[in-house]
Amino acid sequence: MPSFRTGSVVVALSLLMLLVSSCDSRRYSEQNRTIHNGVWKSADKVHFEVNITDTLTRYDFYLNVRNSGNYPFSNLYLFIHTRTPGGLFAVDTVECLLADFDGKWLGSGMGDIRFNRFLFEKDVRLKKAGTYSFDIEQAMRVKELNGIRDIGLRIEKSK
Repeated sequence: MPSFRTGSVVVALSLLMLLVSSCDSRRYSEQNRTIHNGVWKSADKVHFEVNITDTLTRYDFYLNVRNSGNYPFSNLYLFIHTRTPGGLFAVDTVECLLADFDGKWLGSGMGDIRFNRFLFEKDVRLKKAGTYSFDIEQAMRVKELNGIRDIGLRIEKSK
């Protein structure tokens, strides 16, 4: 017969697993791409494809950005090119604030690498099921942008 202590450990571990798995229950899709050598060339778009099957659910769209301490700016401008399954095309410009006014890096992380997640579309209902295509390009007016390590796209079910 298991002891009270063993039973308590099993219950605690089960609750911890439930908590960890439920923390991300809203995530529909998340993809991240590494920027080669931390240098994002202006001609290089980062491509994502997401298959949306549920057109009744509303979604929130986020950008994931990982930067290093040698990133030369406090913000990051991005162009997001979106193509729907029906062939519609849109371009959005998004500003991501990576450092505060005093130059202190925002976001989480340790050492030289910082992670930020930016909401860029909230409570969106997609009208057509199918594959949505997203191309993200840096819009910082430099041919080679140093210090951006990863770019990602996260889609969550809205609350």
